[in-house]
Amino acid sequence: MPSSASVISALDPDLTRLPAVAHRVDFADYAAEVPSHIHRKGQLIITLHGAVTCNAGNEIWVIPPDCGIWIPGGVPHSARATHNARLNYLFVEPGEAALPGECCTLSISPMIREMIDWLTRERGDYPREGHEARLARVLLDELAEMPRQRFNLPISGDPKIRMIADALTNAPADRSTLGEWARRVAMSESSLGRLMLRETGLSFGRWRQQLHLVIALRELASGEAVQNVAGTLGYESVNAFITMFRKATGATPAQYFATRRSAASEPLSDRQA
Repeated sequence: MPSSASVISALDPDLTRLPAVAHRVDFADYAAEVPSHIHRKGQLIITLHGAVTCNAGNEIWVIPPDCGIWIPGGVPHSARATHNARLNYLFVEPGEAALPGECCTLSISPMIREMIDWLTRERGDYPREGHEARLARVLLDELAEMPRQRFNLPISGDPKIRMIADALTNAPADRSTLGEWARRVAMSESSLGRLMLRETGLSFGRWRQQLHLVIALRELASGEAVQNVAGTLGYESVNAFITMFRKATGATPAQYFATRRSAASEPLSDRQA
């Protein structure tokens, strides 16, 4: 039975001012919901198994197999992990690396992945002069060179759009129309449509489809069957879901994850050739 304890209670990255510390987190030991919190250090989240979505910077983020989510220090964030999720967290002291000042998805090379994995096995109070510190410095320098990717969904700080986002995140099969949502939030349909476009840059239909894609990526990465994901999202058939997925990503779910997992294990020299 999954634990009800929050991972926040077990980890306080701000207890140290070392440039970088890493931790392995197995969500079999913690509650799947990580409530909103904040810390001084920036945080990189990498999935080893299962999947996780994060809410940060008024956006929902999903982590593909060859990427990580970067959350700068001082940014409130929460997360939802699948029951089988195993993650590596890298915490970075502010000013110690030339990393982005806003939330983003970063490509993660196999070398960086291995270096973070190695650092999780080291104590969190390693000396500032020594092998661990040198490895941490190289790791941060390499991480700063990684290109950005886009695996996020804007949700805005507007309370009405936030309410819709929370409701559809919890019940993604809900097919209520824009007009029905407008009545629930006490707005006209046209006003809600304009608000959605202004706040997210997407029409309601495109925004909901992107939300479905984010949820699908999380569930498929956790090992959930395609037919189960299609049902969770309210698609009438598996083929309809696969058609949506292919239009959004250019590949079927099986092709997409095969390519991503291959990229995650590809040597860095081959990527740069």
